[in-house]
Amino acid sequence: MARAALAWSTADLAQKAGIGANTVNRFEAGQDARLSSIEKMQTALEAAGVIFVPENGEGPGVRLRK
Repeated sequence: MARAALAWSTADLAQKAGIGANTVNRFEAGQDARLSSIEKMQTALEAAGVIFVPENGEGPGVRLRK
């Protein structure tokens, strides 16, 4: 959802996070990913304006900063 909100491809996220596109694809498919790779993706998304919303009764989510 966060990547889609920015209209980024998997290659865009991978490049901005400094990881491989295969890592992004594996993570999005629910497969194993290193914690360091997940943190890099989150940092890149947050730098682009994504806010991660914690569990609020309807589950966690994301939104874009105003």
